[in-house]
Amino acid sequence: MTVTPEMVKELRERTGSGIMDCKRALQDAEGDIEKAIDLLRERGLAAAAKKAGRIASEGLVEAYIHGEGRIGVLIEVNCETDFVARNSEFKNFVHELAMQIAAANPSYIRREDIPENVMQKEREIIRAQVINEGKPANIAEKIVEGRIEKYYKENCLIEQGYIRNPDITIEDLLKEKISKLGENIVIRRFTRYEVGEGLGGDE
Repeated sequence: MTVTPEMVKELRERTGSGIMDCKRALQDAEGDIEKAIDLLRERGLAAAAKKAGRIASEGLVEAYIHGEGRIGVLIEVNCETDFVARNSEFKNFVHELAMQIAAANPSYIRREDIPENVMQKEREIIRAQVINEGKPANIAEKIVEGRIEKYYKENCLIEQGYIRNPDITIEDLLKEKISKLGENIVIRRFTRYEVGEGLGGDE
């Protein structure tokens, strides 16, 4: 059974779930839209996506210090109510995110946060690398796109593999918590400090 873009679009509109989640559900349901909706509900993904539109104005600011004071992280994560903000599972999730940032050093929360000029420069660097490697022109652009995707996965928090379980991404973990806690949760901002960073001591 071939899953068409039209089928994925219809399922997305009806559930609000992500493209890849819809595609997987349709494949598992052998193209049956109603069955795919049930699968998404069972997995908690449809509910998580629907909650994503709600305003999250409560939450926590977490401070995490790692490596005897060599790395520090400040992160703000929002939820909808003070009740959930005080919930131990929510607090633990925020702490896990701070640890993820300390260990994996993302620069942005999501790919949409990367300034256009930064991406343009990165694309130019990657394209120059590919040309210097002598790759044939007909596959060079595909290689560039592949490396851009890798750049997103390394530099965007929600696309990174979770340090405790690299088989899932931070986005997967976020959706799981939204489903479990029943509220929209938004990773709002973070700052990571590392001793000596930016001082040029290695030059």
